[in-house]
Amino acid sequence: MEIVVTGRHVQIPDRFRELLNERLGKVPSLAPKVHRIDVVVTHEQVARGRGSERVEITCRAKGPVIRAEAALDDKYAALDAAVDRLMERLRRVNDKRRVSRGRRVPESVAQATARIEADNGARSQSDESTPEEAAPFGAVGNSPIEVREKVHTAAPMSLEDAVNQMELVGHDFFLFHDIDTDRPSVVYRRRGWSYGVLHLETEPAVAATG
Repeated sequence: MEIVVTGRHVQIPDRFRELLNERLGKVPSLAPKVHRIDVVVTHEQVARGRGSERVEITCRAKGPVIRAEAALDDKYAALDAAVDRLMERLRRVNDKRRVSRGRRVPESVAQATARIEADNGARSQSDESTPEEAAPFGAVGNSPIEVREKVHTAAPMSLEDAVNQMELVGHDFFLFHDIDTDRPSVVYRRRGWSYGVLHLETEPAVAATG
């Protein structure tokens, strides 16, 4: 497994590389198909009170990309937080959860642990959008609100696959084309350890009458 470290506006000391190799040494046991891990460390000029050291970790394999990131005032602390989030997502994938429409699924130990941590507020969410993923679309009217536009392309998939994809990137919702209903759909995370899904039912356009 290859680990590639890139520093943006920051030098990467040997101690950081050694700690990184040590922390990521558990990845093959959870995700044997991962052949490369890209780590980007960025020093950002941000407002006071926000993390200025960002660590992004991306696992590449033959399949979905698994990604996690964290931004804190210290790059070593950001590394620990990003690795913890990555390991949590890898464990979720490795747990092979089954998703059932409307039926309660038995909870595993890994699921219960993640749910308790979420309920206690142990995990904080970070904005994982990148300039390549979401570019500014423009302001709404005369207000300073910006609307960001992203084109999402994907082959039809099952609800179970959509949940797995959502967990891999650590988002709270995931847009997909439901192969069972043939509708645009969104699966989303609910409170605790449950999910919801929304299906879009389009109505035929009504011709304007003059």
